[in-house]
Amino acid sequence: MKFRLDVPTKRGVVLNGVLFRQEEKRTSDTVMIAITGIHGNFYSNPFYYNIGDTLNSANIDFIYAQTNDAFGEIPTINVKTGKEELIGSWNERFAYTDEDIDAYLTFTENAGYKHIILAGHSLGANKVIYYLSRHHDERVERFFLLSPANLTYMMSGVTDYEKRLIKDQVERGDGDKRLPFPFMGWVECIAHTAWDWQFSGLLNNVHTSPKGDFSQAAKLTHTGALLVGTYDNFTDGDPSEFLRNLNNHMPTAAKNSLIFIEKTGHTYQMKHQEVADRILEQLQEWREQ
Repeated sequence: MKFRLDVPTKRGVVLNGVLFRQEEKRTSDTVMIAITGIHGNFYSNPFYYNIGDTLNSANIDFIYAQTNDAFGEIPTINVKTGKEELIGSWNERFAYTDEDIDAYLTFTENAGYKHIILAGHSLGANKVIYYLSRHHDERVERFFLLSPANLTYMMSGVTDYEKRLIKDQVERGDGDKRLPFPFMGWVECIAHTAWDWQFSGLLNNVHTSPKGDFSQAAKLTHTGALLVGTYDNFTDGDPSEFLRNLNNHMPTAAKNSLIFIEKTGHTYQMKHQEVADRILEQLQEWREQ
């Protein structure tokens, strides 16, 4: 069964998610929250259905947790102001990450779950790293990072001219106005959002080089699992080594699990069910410990 969630943040913005649950009433004490990446909605990432249905078959609940950028534009109403708002990848601020993840954790805590697995796919995985590096949240039992995104590689096509335009627009006080070009060639957004991507470093926490800035990963105290497809083209290199490199910078590296899905990419084409099965296998292993 699937239930729509409207999860309010502290700033009043309402995030839309979907709860996969076997029964109408909660019978499971375990839930996995999956924070989505940019444009990482059901339409572009249908593997979420496989994950939700597969976990439900073992009486584990699953939350597809959209954040501000799951779509380009999302009409909503702010519960504090009562006014209509248009959120999305066009105006997301990376500093919203704390509130967005906390909103879903608060929902699951209030729902009575005893075991909460905090997962994220693509940019959502970067957000989980960011959040857990800042909040050693006891509500979270484990993390599950699905194909973290190499932001440096994603932004490699942004020209110096475009970078100057972003800086100039922000510095003259027009940061809340849309850029005159699509950022990275495909994201229509305001200058403040592009600034966060290009210059803030807030979510640029995963790298190809072992000498990259892994200061956030180094602060993680939770244990968990990391998963990637061996054809993932968002890693700028060897996806398997990319994942090992990230894990090597975590204090909990020896206790974490690394999962490699062979011959598939960033959104697990042709391997949706295998991904779901491997996730369930890992969660069941944790259950038995």
